[in-house]
Amino acid sequence: MFYQNEQFPFTAALEQNWQVILKELQRLQDGQFQDWPEKHLYEKGWSVFGLYGWGVRLDKNCEVCPETAKVVEQVPKIVTAAFSHMKPNTHILPHTGFPEGVLRCHLGLIVPENCGIRVGDETRTWEPGKCMVFDDTVEHEAWNKSDKPRVVLITDFKAPDLVVNPPKSKKGLFSRLFKS
Repeated sequence: MFYQNEQFPFTAALEQNWQVILKELQRLQDGQFQDWPEKHLYEKGWSVFGLYGWGVRLDKNCEVCPETAKVVEQVPKIVTAAFSHMKPNTHILPHTGFPEGVLRCHLGLIVPENCGIRVGDETRTWEPGKCMVFDDTVEHEAWNKSDKPRVVLITDFKAPDLVVNPPKSKKGLFSRLFKS
């Protein structure tokens, strides 16, 4: 399930600063990224450079990307922030995230053609400089079928108490918040 960016005012700050964030990303070296630890979700080609992990600021990495750190620190109740790098011909298999009560925002940075993400029954493509917010606990998958890398900035944040128009069939977070 995707949400409207207007529901989350911090997305405007991310979008306004996307070129500054992109410049810091471009200074990073491949060796600074770490493979995503859940190897069962992909064969190869998915790595991250973390700034926040489970609410903890990763000081050394934030010092390498100080402007990006300043922008992501505007995200209320931030849980995670990281650059997510997918090499060409990478497919992240369908999976559900955790924990419930956390939403995910992707800011498109480097987005070649033939890349996409499916959340539930809806498929979208990233756009450079644009955010998309979705419920990570809904089954989702992502792919890069191009011959170039795809990079987005991921920010996870604790969901506000009220989120508009949850699906009635959704189990988990919204089944507890909105009883039918």
